[in-house]
Amino acid sequence: MAETPNPASLAIEPLYADDTILVFDKPSGLLAVPGRGADKQDCLSARVQARYPDALIVHRLDMATSGLMVMARGAAAQRELSRAFEARAVKKRYIAVVAGRLEAPPEGWGIIDLPIIVDWPNRPLRIVDHVHGKPSLTRWRVLGHEETCTRVELEPITGRSHQLRVHLRELGHPILGDALYAPPDVHAMAGRLLLHACALGFVHPVTGEGLAFEGHAPF
Repeated sequence: MAETPNPASLAIEPLYADDTILVFDKPSGLLAVPGRGADKQDCLSARVQARYPDALIVHRLDMATSGLMVMARGAAAQRELSRAFEARAVKKRYIAVVAGRLEAPPEGWGIIDLPIIVDWPNRPLRIVDHVHGKPSLTRWRVLGHEETCTRVELEPITGRSHQLRVHLRELGHPILGDALYAPPDVHAMAGRLLLHACALGFVHPVTGEGLAFEGHAPF
């Protein structure tokens, strides 16, 4: 299956750039923002800010997840885009490859409605908690089957940390290469987490134009 390229060797060029926004395709293995410790300072935001000093983070992807991210140029654009994310006005789609044969729902798209909360003794892991968890919704559909796995398209309605990874694990079909939520045999089926943010759509914070970006999954 897919191997993880060394993110340090990859040039991070914008897919789109203007005076207000920047769109990038983040590689798997690269942090979105700095982490704790001197060894976790290399990240997408730092690399972008070295070239675009006014670039600010609006949302994040897990280090292991690849795909489309938008950054704002300046505080005003950041506020507008942040409001759009909070209002669920940003359209996001992901591609994943999961273990086993996941049967397609009769109506084409299915919905996973399972509340998620931080697993405090085992942070940063998340768990499903029907009493204390925050509402978490994911739409999904099957794109195709392979011998031991299923390719799916995912649309997170909410944006909880690790939402897609937890929801698919709860379905009994963890994502291949998932070091946090898959059993060892499924983790070992891929050299990286097979989860890619393939589509991003939102309204431009200045012009009001509807923008849509798509990228192919590298697996």
